[in-house]
Amino acid sequence: MNELNFETSPYLLQHANNPVHWKAWNPKSLAAAKENNKLIIISIGYSACHWCHVMEHESFEDAAVAQIMNAHFIAIKVDREERPDVDAVYMKAVQIMTGSGGWPLNLVTLPDGRPVWGRTYFKKEEWIQTLEQLQEFYQSHPEKMIDYAEKLHQGIQAIGLIQNEEPETEVNQNILKLLVEKWKKSFDLEFGGMARAPKFMMPNNYQFLLRYGYQKHDEKVLDFVNRTLTKMAHGGLFDTIDGGFSRYSVDMKWHIPHFEKMLYDNGQLVSLYSDAYKLTKNPLYKEVIEKTLRFVERELMNSEGGFYSALDADSLNSDNDLQEGAFYAWKIPELKVILKKDFDLFCQVFNCNAFGIWEDEKYVLIQNQTLDSIAAQNKIPVSELRTKKIFWENLLYNEREKRSKPRLDDKCLTSWNAIMLKGNVDAYKALGIQKYLDIAQQNACFIIKNLWSSEGNLFHNYKNGKTTINGYMEDYCFVIAAFISLYEATLNEKWLQDSKQLADYSLKHFYDDKKSFFAFTSNLDEALITSHYETEDNVIPASNSVMAKNLFQLSIYFNNSYYEKISHQMLMAVLPRIDHPSAFSNWMDLALNYSEQNKELAVCGEDALAYCAKINSQYIPNVILAGTQKESTLPFLNSRYHNQETLFYLCKNKTCLMPNTDYQQIINDLMK
Repeated sequence: MNELNFETSPYLLQHANNPVHWKAWNPKSLAAAKENNKLIIISIGYSACHWCHVMEHESFEDAAVAQIMNAHFIAIKVDREERPDVDAVYMKAVQIMTGSGGWPLNLVTLPDGRPVWGRTYFKKEEWIQTLEQLQEFYQSHPEKMIDYAEKLHQGIQAIGLIQNEEPETEVNQNILKLLVEKWKKSFDLEFGGMARAPKFMMPNNYQFLLRYGYQKHDEKVLDFVNRTLTKMAHGGLFDTIDGGFSRYSVDMKWHIPHFEKMLYDNGQLVSLYSDAYKLTKNPLYKEVIEKTLRFVERELMNSEGGFYSALDADSLNSDNDLQEGAFYAWKIPELKVILKKDFDLFCQVFNCNAFGIWEDEKYVLIQNQTLDSIAAQNKIPVSELRTKKIFWENLLYNEREKRSKPRLDDKCLTSWNAIMLKGNVDAYKALGIQKYLDIAQQNACFIIKNLWSSEGNLFHNYKNGKTTINGYMEDYCFVIAAFISLYEATLNEKWLQDSKQLADYSLKHFYDDKKSFFAFTSNLDEALITSHYETEDNVIPASNSVMAKNLFQLSIYFNNSYYEKISHQMLMAVLPRIDHPSAFSNWMDLALNYSEQNKELAVCGEDALAYCAKINSQYIPNVILAGTQKESTLPFLNSRYHNQETLFYLCKNKTCLMPNTDYQQIINDLMK
């Protein structure tokens, strides 16, 4: 075994028996490179990554490859999910060098960590040849390699920086209109999503577009979002048998997924479908929410209330070989045996035909017609077909459970847990199912007990009772967002006070007042070769955009002008410089908070919780909600409680109307 045997990361432990003398990322490993004047190999991946497994089998398990790596390099394995800071810095380097990125991410650096070469997946022969050439060049021309490293290092430091010189002072809503019009040119109007493959779900894009379409009365945008959500739910991307979404689709029609199931995707998608359900009451969206949360509870939740990270893309097939998608695919002969006389009708619903075939006569279930349409074609009641569909899915679930399951990544990450926590809260708001709120509160207690230290800092990871990595900005911003959402559902001000405490800690240890953004790593942590400021929204929104939204909300609850100032500065540094709207959708969502439609509502009285539950069940994204059933010292609620009646205080631009007792009138005012 190599040194990875002492780690807790499932991904690192997968490599613990490689003949490569892998080390983990730590000061001792980095010091060894300097002491021995050896180039460093940094190989970054994650446990559910299919091509990471392929490269491990082809190269890192090979004795000849190991001999070269061990003789001339310090080899460091990095779990990108445990160390997103390391991944972000070196991903920038590879994107500069090659124009693209991905995982596995493989780099060679100088002994001081500055990169000189990098790419993603390599075949064995190419990997060996590259390492030999780099080692020979370093021995013969070290000064040239150092010179290149210095130039590349300068590029890494510059990339992604937003110059905050003379920023705009007012949010121009017309910018959003222009950006959305530009964005529409990329819409896939047939299958939803963007008109390209592979297709990532990008939940935050559709959260913004749903809100934009609703507030701006843009029916085309709303239709596009609903088409996207319907097509994703009907595609092979969504596991209709057991719930949960895979990471992305390799094709244009959401059919064949890259089969790993990630906690962060499913948490965000539950929130998205919950909002869409509130607006549309589409029963398909309710089905997606319920199935996904059932899957997460059954497969990704531990006994302490924490959520695991992922299920692998690969599982053992009938020949006992690891194969991507083996757990999820079906062949016609086995379906005939399972479904018997219903086989033909099942094939109509789930496209076991030319439209739905994957490869090697295998099928991944996908829908392209409504049940109403298929029922009409077959002259049967649609209620009967719905009942049959549920029965078929149960049959296939029981049969599939006999197969070898995908491997589980059983580490808990704070940021991802918070995303799933918020997903449960949002589902509770939309559907009113108490279980979802109970799970959310259980997870919040798990975070507080295991991932929040007595010194005030969050930890990033948890496994087997251990935390080993100090928290990143993504941990703070998502926990704060989740706790604010939990407050909205419970009116328990503890969650707001916890949010404020974490926000204040973030301002002390992450905020850079010269750049007006939050660094990704704490000022208490060992510095990397460059600082990272996450500003572009991706599959997960940027930590800075999430934090800016948090500070906006907290500034209202606590009447805190400093929070408001920082949030506004961050937004105004980004908004005028947006070129690709899909990479800044969460910032654009924040910009909508500055529209004339945005309001704040305080509900005060014995019935406050019941009224807030009613409001939470409706899609009103342009309101910040607070409430209390007793006297409150929260600045936004202070001196507003009366025990004789429940009062509604509707405010806009820090100006409040006279308190009102008419709930329906308040709803009408909110909907204007």
